[in-house]
Amino acid sequence: MTPAALSAALPPHPGTPSFPEHLLGAFRRRSITFCTGATDDTSVVYWFQSRSFTIDMRLPDAATTPLAMRQGWIGDTAWDAASGEMSWHTPTSYQPRNQWPEPARLVAIGNSVIEFAPSGAYVEDWRQQAARGPLLGLRLIEAVDRGNGARLAMDGGLIVAGDHAAWALSRTPDAAAAVARSGDIGTALDTGDITAEQVESYEVSVATGDGTVRHSTIAARYGTSLLGGEMAIEQDGTIIWRDLPQAPALRLRFAIDLHHPDATFGNATICDRGAMTWIERESAHLMRHAATIR
Repeated sequence: MTPAALSAALPPHPGTPSFPEHLLGAFRRRSITFCTGATDDTSVVYWFQSRSFTIDMRLPDAATTPLAMRQGWIGDTAWDAASGEMSWHTPTSYQPRNQWPEPARLVAIGNSVIEFAPSGAYVEDWRQQAARGPLLGLRLIEAVDRGNGARLAMDGGLIVAGDHAAWALSRTPDAAAAVARSGDIGTALDTGDITAEQVESYEVSVATGDGTVRHSTIAARYGTSLLGGEMAIEQDGTIIWRDLPQAPALRLRFAIDLHHPDATFGNATICDRGAMTWIERESAHLMRHAATIR
């Protein structure tokens, strides 16, 4: 099943986020500049935002990123309107510690969202990837072992934004506990305290277009379909997902966090009339080499 087909199968589920709607969607980081003057515009970094939760993936060397260097998580979103700051609570993560503890001061202009670290440590430039299409957020509310019927403490979710989609599924409790005890993935892998399979079982994957995985914390997921298995919509509006290829031993139940079948994503912002008049008057110079960059 493609993300678009999934969206078409589900009922609309309106919801208003506590933060500006310009922040909904799929963002890819164009660059991060640190207070030291160093800039990284190479790492593959995505941020997907639904009404109440986020999915994030960070791969410094794309598909060749070593196990111990991968980052990804799913977490709850909080918004402070007074300060214009967004923060995230991430009880599960690919890494056994929170490597990005600061909230974010966010300023939108055009298709870009500029994120300032309140400490002054860095500034990030995020670009909206979606223009128009489905906006869907599904959050895992129950994971059941199909063998013994036990409920497992896990987190996960799916965010679809136009022709981009992100999927996250945390480790099983046993694997999560082993990685958490390790403290440092690289050291624990070297000493044999954890296995590569345990580490890599925390999945964050990003797909585009036809639903094929383009980036993932799991090497084997590249080039595969993001979604599979059987989906059933229950009478209470939740979604049961069975036979997911990446989690065949689990039965997963999701709640709809947000669903707009045809959304328009924030790719432009307003300015005062005088500023727009200046842009129009000077467009021969200002727009000579200007283009929308994602």
